[in-house]
Amino acid sequence: MVTGLALGLSAVFTLVAAAIRLGGASLVRTPRAEALHDSAEGDRRAARVAALLEDRTIIQPSLGMVHAALLVAAAIPAAWALAALLSGWLLLGALFGLGLILVLLGDLLPRSFGRARPRRPAYLFSWLLEGAVKIGERASDLIQDDEDEEEEEEGDAQDAEELQLISSVLDFTDAVVREVMVPRTDMVTVSAGDDTDHALDVVIAAGRSRVPVTGESLDDIVGVLYAKDLLGLMDAGSGPAPVTSIMRPAHFVPETKRVTELLRELQADKVHLAIVVDEFGGTAGLATIEDLIEEIVGEIVDEYDVEEPMITSLGVGEYLVDARLSVDDLAEFLEADLPDEGWDTVGGLLLGLAGRVPREGESFEVEGLVVTAERVQGRRIAQVRVVSQ
Repeated sequence: MVTGLALGLSAVFTLVAAAIRLGGASLVRTPRAEALHDSAEGDRRAARVAALLEDRTIIQPSLGMVHAALLVAAAIPAAWALAALLSGWLLLGALFGLGLILVLLGDLLPRSFGRARPRRPAYLFSWLLEGAVKIGERASDLIQDDEDEEEEEEGDAQDAEELQLISSVLDFTDAVVREVMVPRTDMVTVSAGDDTDHALDVVIAAGRSRVPVTGESLDDIVGVLYAKDLLGLMDAGSGPAPVTSIMRPAHFVPETKRVTELLRELQADKVHLAIVVDEFGGTAGLATIEDLIEEIVGEIVDEYDVEEPMITSLGVGEYLVDARLSVDDLAEFLEADLPDEGWDTVGGLLLGLAGRVPREGESFEVEGLVVTAERVQGRRIAQVRVVSQ
């Protein structure tokens, strides 16, 4: 008696699962326009189907969850009943047959029948499909809420990184060499009259792999000295030699050249350093492949670099700023609208405000800020103090 009840309950669950599979397969192949047309003619079942088809993305996951739960519910009492009636090989064969029946009658056959017949099976079981979609959607929400929150947080972080990278790439395409170069005042050089021993000391002290060689002045770059050539000379046991004997030709580019063009040019010529010249032919600075790449990926710091902060907080609303910092970066940091006509750096901004080289301690006001020439080295501004008013 009890086993018969268990088998009957299993059959009911299987029939309901088959009805959901049949109606669901028919539903997803029903054009919503036809369901709306039938609904307008007074078919309430078609109205339910049209409402379900408003969001097709939730139909199959929701119905699939309910359908799977019903098949599991059908398998449990049936397996219990068979285990009570049979044993040994007969039980194994019966369980195998049970699985085959559940798959065929509860899934494959009704799905095939429903796919071949849109509309009518969907209309017939519309009430069942409506309830199954609601139950399945709610169950999916309960399961996925925590996962979605974690994925959303991770997604937000990834989106922010991607947006930053995309923004960097877009800025890179518009930038010119003047904006990314090492200015002439920060260049490490050796004189054409120096010998290789002195040049090696300079290379080691500065931590450079390539150093420009100057002639009569910094505006007269006659070549570039490679550290590996100096090390090769030292390894050979040769004595001191003029740096001009092992230097290589310098690569010159105008300061208005786009960095994208320069990067392709350096790659094509297999050169890692370019001397940047201004419109009068004087040396404006130098640019390396690393400088160009850093415009996209950010600062590249190796184990030998000592990273100095460009902005140091001195208190509430007061900062010590490296004069080489971009005006745009300072404006973004302070959330201020700073003028950038004719200059790229904070030092250039101060020169523009003063109209000359300011004296140390001299202050100027701009857009609600007080900027002070904190440290001036010759004609070069090194540090600027910025105070918010």
